[in-house]
Amino acid sequence: VKPMTPRCTVPKAVPVGKTASLHCHENEGYPKSTYSWYRNSEPLSPDMKSNAKLQNSSYTLNPATGTLVFHAVHKGDTGRYSCIATNDAGFAKCEEQEMEV
Repeated sequence: VKPMTPRCTVPKAVPVGKTASLHCHENEGYPKSTYSWYRNSEPLSPDMKSNAKLQNSSYTLNPATGTLVFHAVHKGDTGRYSCIATNDAGFAKCEEQEMEV
């Protein structure tokens, strides 16, 4: 079963140095969806060391739960965030939401 459009929760504004939690979830898809996050249409890698642009970001991305946690946000984390839920039957994307730091 193809995933439904996931519900995405993105904080509107986060003070520099604070923790920010972004959530993405849908429960119609079968098998269970895995989740990927995008900032300004660029994929956020679950392994941030592999992406030079993300070296300054400290975050944890859990593809199974759809949770993206920034441990200490900085100005560079500001942007439009969206999430895609994917399974064998297809994928669905939530609306982009702005997070300001």
